[in-house]
Amino acid sequence: MFRYAFAAVFALLGANVVAQDVTPTVFAPGVISGPLHDSAPAFTPDGRTVYFTRSEGTNSTILVSHLEQGRWSTPVTAPFSGQWSDMEPAMSPDGRFLVFISNRPKTPHGKPLDGFFMGRSFPERGGNLWKVTWDNGRWSAPVRLPDVVNGSDSTFAPSVAADGSLYFMHPAADPKHFRLFRAAWHRNGYDEPQALPFSDGHVTDVDPAVAPDESFVVFGSSRSPARGIDLFIVFRDNGEWGTPIHLGNGVNSAGSDAEARLSPDHQTLYFASDRMVDIAPGTVRADWDNGKYNIWQIPLAPWLAAHAKAAH
Repeated sequence: MFRYAFAAVFALLGANVVAQDVTPTVFAPGVISGPLHDSAPAFTPDGRTVYFTRSEGTNSTILVSHLEQGRWSTPVTAPFSGQWSDMEPAMSPDGRFLVFISNRPKTPHGKPLDGFFMGRSFPERGGNLWKVTWDNGRWSAPVRLPDVVNGSDSTFAPSVAADGSLYFMHPAADPKHFRLFRAAWHRNGYDEPQALPFSDGHVTDVDPAVAPDESFVVFGSSRSPARGIDLFIVFRDNGEWGTPIHLGNGVNSAGSDAEARLSPDHQTLYFASDRMVDIAPGTVRADWDNGKYNIWQIPLAPWLAAHAKAAH
């Protein structure tokens, strides 16, 4: 017990040290990080195609861009999006399927989903988990996932582990807060979702990004010492989840830092932030640098190395 407690303290101290040396940078400014709200990138396994959310007002669309000769192409609407409010794509680690959130009707000719979260109603702003499968060079028609994982019409922010297990969020028993859940996947379907033990529903936890082997999760939270919604990382050792570690005020801003996502090799963290770039007096700001969500990135190697060192 003493050994694991010492390791946790060592990892926390190490993470605080490395956090001071990590500076977030904007991902594809002016192309993917544009003048609207952009968030939640989901990369194909080769890292050369990215799906992400672009939002304007209450409407969200999933866009796709390709890396061509070192540059990201102008994003276009993904073939499975555009009619309803779709967002938060999550790629399976093997690239065989993608899960996303949509307010589209559960059944043909139904009405868009209403949401209820943060203690109030949001007409037509609910969400369920939907899935498309990559087959013969194209995406299938979207299929709504079973009720066992869509038990709430305010389900958001999916993330997919290598074995197919799903991580996501929906309101806690106290609907003023969001809580994080995991639904294990087996050959015959999903198990009943279980709340993650480090997410107790007393504070808001959002947007889990799980490593393919489920060794760690990065997520957003209002827990202390967050100044709003801040980013945290939590590790799993010997099947047990540890204590979440704040990524520090060099990574987290005074505003909102959320929508955590991982690169295909899980060495880079992407996240959405409403921060603005520090510019010299008299400098003209780029049109994308306007206080709306852009996608930012940091290397995760310092935190992963600190944890590995503490564990040994």
